[in-house]
Amino acid sequence: MADGSTRTTVAKDARGLTYPLDVVPAPGEAIEVARGFFWLRFALPFQLDHVNIYAIRDGDGWVVVDTGLKTSATIAAWETALDGALGGRPVTRLICTHMHPDHIGLAGWLCERTGAPLLMSQIEYITGRMLMAEQAGDAPADGEVFYRAAGWDEAQIERWRADYGGFAKGVSPMPRSYRRLSEGDALSIDGDDWTVVIGSGHSPEHVCLWRRSDDVFIAGDQILPRISSNVSVWSTEPDADPLGDWMDSLAKLRALLPEGLFVLPAHGEPFYGVHARLDALKRGHETALKRLERTLRQPSRVVDGFPAVFGRAVGDGVLGMATGEAQAHLNYLERRGRATRTRDENGIDWWTAVEQDEETT
Repeated sequence: MADGSTRTTVAKDARGLTYPLDVVPAPGEAIEVARGFFWLRFALPFQLDHVNIYAIRDGDGWVVVDTGLKTSATIAAWETALDGALGGRPVTRLICTHMHPDHIGLAGWLCERTGAPLLMSQIEYITGRMLMAEQAGDAPADGEVFYRAAGWDEAQIERWRADYGGFAKGVSPMPRSYRRLSEGDALSIDGDDWTVVIGSGHSPEHVCLWRRSDDVFIAGDQILPRISSNVSVWSTEPDADPLGDWMDSLAKLRALLPEGLFVLPAHGEPFYGVHARLDALKRGHETALKRLERTLRQPSRVVDGFPAVFGRAVGDGVLGMATGEAQAHLNYLERRGRATRTRDENGIDWWTAVEQDEETT
């Protein structure tokens, strides 16, 4: 377990962010980044190759935030951390920011291993439990309709069918009960109050935690320093507007959080510069929407919007997430009267921009 001596100020990057730490924790190790607050990092077997975990000293034990994916390597790293970096002290509570597998993957295992209760927001817990119930090979017909409408070909739909039900592969069975976290709740941890701040868009009811006494903020995936969180529409709610939720959350956080905040993200490194980052995230989506409207001057499918939304071509390895995010941008435009769609006889949606009067642009 390292102490606070690793904190050093470095120059701002091109985004206006400052990263005060010049090291990252090895798997199973922990670095103290604020008073009584420790940073761990576990590997992910994806292009995004890590997730950050946080442990907050709580009397003689720890409050842990997020768990990593259910893999043998992550379990081994947790065993090393619990007995080593965390000093064999008990875990008093487990908080999961949201229900994505890299955040709740070992929630059931860790709660059973330590006896700690699970704390989550209601929608995230229920959604996670729902997704755990999906069976491999039981791809719903509604999903086929959704992806065909987006412009997928038959081979892509067949691969989706074959891979369906993969959520439970990365998540241990979740606890059958939990303690609910809601906006504005105050959690007492080692004598400090941590305020629950809820975000939305990346996931429906994402929990962030703010220690106001020294402005330490556990951001999860709600504010990442170098990448933008995926904001997607899925076949379970094809007309949803998660990008609208996301933009509203960015505005809410911009108004709520002080510029001097120390942000602890789920991916990347802890940083200062929260206002600059929130502004950049907002600009990024606004730019993508403008590019997409230009694309829609000609009737286009969801998959035709990838270059506008992402600024590059997209491979089949991330086709589902790319489709979800492009769909989110199109639904956003449709909700605001800036695009329309028509479904053809083959079940494919064709999207077209709505010309805007000068007074409304």
